[in-house]
Amino acid sequence: MAMKTSDFFVARLKAWGVTRIYGYPGDGINGVLGAIQRANKAGAGIEFIQVRHEEMAAFMAAGHAKFTSELGVCLSTGGPGATHLLTGLYDAKMDHAPVLAISGQAETTSRGSNYQQELNLDRVFSDVANFVQEAAAPAQVRHLVDRGVRIAKAQNGVAVLILPKDLQDEPWQEPQHTHGFTHSGPGYQRPKVVPYEDDLQRAAEILNAGKKVAILIGSGARGAAVEVVQAANVLGAGVAKALLGKDVLPDDAPFVTGSIGLLGTKPSSEMMKNCDTLLMIGSGFPWTEFLPEEGKARSVQIDIDPSMLGLRYPCEVNLHGDAAETLRALLPLLQYKADRSWQENIARQVQEWWQVMEERAMAPAKPVNPQRVVWEMSPLLPEDAIVTSDSGSCANWFARDYRVKQGQRATLSGGLACMGAAVPYAIAAKFAFPHQPVVALVGDGAMQMNNMAELITIQKYWQGWGDGRLIVCVFNNQDLNQVTWEQRVMEGNPRFEASQDIPNVHYAAFAEMLGLKGIFVDDPEKLSAAWQEALSSDRPVVLEVKTDPEVAPLPPHITFKQAKAFMTSMLKGDRGAAQVIGDTASQLLNEVLPTKKR
Repeated sequence: MAMKTSDFFVARLKAWGVTRIYGYPGDGINGVLGAIQRANKAGAGIEFIQVRHEEMAAFMAAGHAKFTSELGVCLSTGGPGATHLLTGLYDAKMDHAPVLAISGQAETTSRGSNYQQELNLDRVFSDVANFVQEAAAPAQVRHLVDRGVRIAKAQNGVAVLILPKDLQDEPWQEPQHTHGFTHSGPGYQRPKVVPYEDDLQRAAEILNAGKKVAILIGSGARGAAVEVVQAANVLGAGVAKALLGKDVLPDDAPFVTGSIGLLGTKPSSEMMKNCDTLLMIGSGFPWTEFLPEEGKARSVQIDIDPSMLGLRYPCEVNLHGDAAETLRALLPLLQYKADRSWQENIARQVQEWWQVMEERAMAPAKPVNPQRVVWEMSPLLPEDAIVTSDSGSCANWFARDYRVKQGQRATLSGGLACMGAAVPYAIAAKFAFPHQPVVALVGDGAMQMNNMAELITIQKYWQGWGDGRLIVCVFNNQDLNQVTWEQRVMEGNPRFEASQDIPNVHYAAFAEMLGLKGIFVDDPEKLSAAWQEALSSDRPVVLEVKTDPEVAPLPPHITFKQAKAFMTSMLKGDRGAAQVIGDTASQLLNEVLPTKKR
């Protein structure tokens, strides 16, 4: 049997090291699916994971890339299947995760005829993709795969390959050795990127002159954890973490101030407010109001992506380079600071902050304080655990109450902050590391939006993992909680029940119906035992906790303007006003109200 173009396509992906594809079938991509089937039968194939929705396939590809640093791959038919991929692909783009998307397309003979499911997909994907191309001839496929994969890996971005239905089944044709053809090959090795010595010296002079040095790290510092710690020790600095860099350093290091920003910690906020020097490493943290005021701190930035340099804060020296390699070259130029008072003060603030967080987590609620859900989870997680979080109020508790340990991995949708990423991320993590425990922290809004369906994907595949420890922890508060608090605090409006109320769904019972394990908790004293039961289960678990929607996920430093807006919203008839003012929110509001005793 002659090799089809789709057979070559699959073989070329295999040559690039692709081992798994997340996707959903459709007639526009059936040729490629047939090729995967034939390759698998021959023992040289690629694992195909059938998801419930193409958006989830793209999220899984992004999650795979984030947790493995390898290329993530997703697949869809053309038309609606292709457009469903977009949200997950934008998540990959904004978080700099290398992803290849494979899309079907209407037959080449029907292109331009307004045919069924015929979309100009190269235009559809043009904004999200670093490289997008629709194949028109078999001989073209070879260099499209090679170029697309290489660009995705080299630029930490998205590549999209579009294969018309009829082209997939055409006989494979090697490019001819004549004019009009090109001959490409697979393979990419990431280079060593280090700034010039003069630039490193200028950066060192700035850092050596600083008396109060703050370091901000993001996911780009992941391979440089040892070097970051060395730099912090030499400079007597504190280290704050953007959310995508949460797992770069453990939270038990005394100089690590934790997350930064609206979801961040008070020590991070204080450090940025009072520092005189800022070193940013591999971070595109967006909220500049949580960085030093412009002109109050000198700054140096290190990033492998030159487009991110000098973008959030005006830096005197922008170092284009790999974080680890650049820090290794910079460290010998740094001078040890004998005065440790700045770092010691940071350590005291961090210790006090964790005490405050414990008090907040253990504060009474109706029925369960959502902070306590994560607080109780944190010490029970094994050192090889992987944690994902959805967007929404649960991301606050992930950011603040989860004390990440050395060896643990964690992520969420950072740049896009999209609902619905936690469960597909967790599934991808479990496929990549089947013997490690995985936890997804999810709000009930995201569960109802698209994550409940992916419990069916878990049910379909979990017995092949060999270790069933995948826990989906659902915060059931019947409220789109993050937006509720944004309405109150940012807009000064009361909670809008028409937009915020969501149905009460029995998530644990749904899990049991699928043959998974369901645990329901509405008593805070039973949380620890529930986590232990879930972590020792022989199968995936949905841990449903009935949480209090009136526990406020407010910023580490709420401004007087925000406090005033919040109080205004309470006076406009918000149904939760009395409880909110009486409980958690009052702890934070007291920090800015004029009657505060100091």
